[in-house]
Amino acid sequence: MTAYRYDGSFAGFLTCVWDALENKIEPVAFLLPEDGSTLWEERETAADGSKAKRLYAALARRVSPRFRHFIAWGFLTCLPERELALFTLIRRGMTEGKRVALDLSDPVMAKVMLAYQKLATEQDHLKGFVRFSELDGALVGEIEPKNRVLPILAPHFADRFSGERLALYDRTHREAFFAHGGRWKIIPVEDFHMGPAGEKEREFRAMWKKYYETVAIEGRRNPKCQATHLPKRYRHVMTEFMEDDGAVERALPGTIEGKAKKRRSGN
Repeated sequence: MTAYRYDGSFAGFLTCVWDALENKIEPVAFLLPEDGSTLWEERETAADGSKAKRLYAALARRVSPRFRHFIAWGFLTCLPERELALFTLIRRGMTEGKRVALDLSDPVMAKVMLAYQKLATEQDHLKGFVRFSELDGALVGEIEPKNRVLPILAPHFADRFSGERLALYDRTHREAFFAHGGRWKIIPVEDFHMGPAGEKEREFRAMWKKYYETVAIEGRRNPKCQATHLPKRYRHVMTEFMEDDGAVERALPGTIEGKAKKRRSGN
């Protein structure tokens, strides 16, 4: 039994898989550089771009391009011990071919598929829920996702705002996406501060709050339904829920909680 230690990148993971398949090794764990030591024999493996590309191409050829996409996105999920599950699927795919992609009764496939679907849902939500603030001539935002969605969101926002300078920070995984002129890059960032909103930005936030107050229908307030369409776990990084000092409001204007808050404040 061998524990692979790698740099945490997808290329590094595929290099470990290549080595395990080539040497007929059964991995018991995949460790990151910061992970502590184990009782297992450790095999430290440096990322090899050539091996990673060859294995990545083989996945499409031996199984299907869709399966390769599934593996790549599966690596971005927050599934516990996802590397072991993905290794199992890759090994099956390299020996059994297309059949592995169709075997939804396999518990490993079912587990990864569920994590994949949650990742797809989260990145789709964030395409609509990400909020950028204009700060010093750049559009800056923050997210706090469960899955590592930044590599998926980056090309979307870089293309959508190709004429802008963008910065989007992932608090969970401590990395940031920077883009300008349609080109983008993701780099590790340990500490990130957006800074206070300027006067123009505060005016836009006030207009969004006023919009929600205006469109709210008194007789049809339904906070539970609203939470379904706009999950509360995204609201703490959305500008329309922020006060001028950056604190997050407890409720959206126009909801039952929001009206009660206004009455308590005397406004």
